[in-house]
Amino acid sequence: AFAPSSISRGAAGVSTTTTSPIQYPATNKYEARQSLSQLFMGWGPDPIWESATITSTSAASASGNFVGLKVDVSADLVEAYKVPGQYVQVKQDINDEEGKVLFLAIASAPGAETEGNSIEFLVKKTDSNDWITNVDDGTAIAVSQVLGGGFPIEEEMSGFKHDFPLQNCLLFANGSGIAPIRAAIESGQLNIGKPGEGGRTARLYFGCTTPADMPYLTKFREWETNGIEVVPVISRPEECEGEWTGRTGYVQNLVEEDGVAIPRNTGALLCGVKGMAESIKDLLTTAGVFESRVMTNF
Repeated sequence: AFAPSSISRGAAGVSTTTTSPIQYPATNKYEARQSLSQLFMGWGPDPIWESATITSTSAASASGNFVGLKVDVSADLVEAYKVPGQYVQVKQDINDEEGKVLFLAIASAPGAETEGNSIEFLVKKTDSNDWITNVDDGTAIAVSQVLGGGFPIEEEMSGFKHDFPLQNCLLFANGSGIAPIRAAIESGQLNIGKPGEGGRTARLYFGCTTPADMPYLTKFREWETNGIEVVPVISRPEECEGEWTGRTGYVQNLVEEDGVAIPRNTGALLCGVKGMAESIKDLLTTAGVFESRVMTNF
């Protein structure tokens, strides 16, 4: 997952470039703060390992290249997860001190209602992670305590740090970077208003290579119902055989095209590859968005 796996309606305060319609398918002992990134991350406290159980795996994209995991963990770990963007370390064998470790952002929202004590992850398949992406339900793994400070939503969006209230929220992700952004969207902490009900406006720019490689496509309708304008961006339209009518290129290119209507009233959450995040941060701050309101989970 872009966990720290790494690096974020036409509505008031957000430019209203027209987008093509989306094709929807039918359908606390663990508290710690730490900086991280998906592709480059800092090192925090030593992990405190506990046993966990993968209770379900499912394809999170049509291509099958992204896998959704539901994992049963301790009640203490669930309780310690407070802020979207926090992560855990994961390894195959709790007794293997030299085992390969993954850093995975938690994809489910803090406080989400689930059966038992479970959290969710989004993992992109690679040649070296079959031990977590191609397993049977009931497989045991090891997870660390909850790490990282997550997105500083409360401090930057809800307080009085700036003279201009935050009214417009921009969300940016590519690939598995959508995992902590999903957690933020579904947490309710962004205070996004449903259409016609007031509250903050929000737009999500989500970049992937092709529609088949886009995780959580089935969630887009739900997110839009709850006030999130979803703008999917495809970087390889030539592989879509003419079936893609939406926007193309890279997430940062769309920021340049659409602009930011009211920068002083805007904040952003980003999670993705380093180049994307750095480009977007530069574009937003140059436009006039307060630098501290351009938030990452690392």
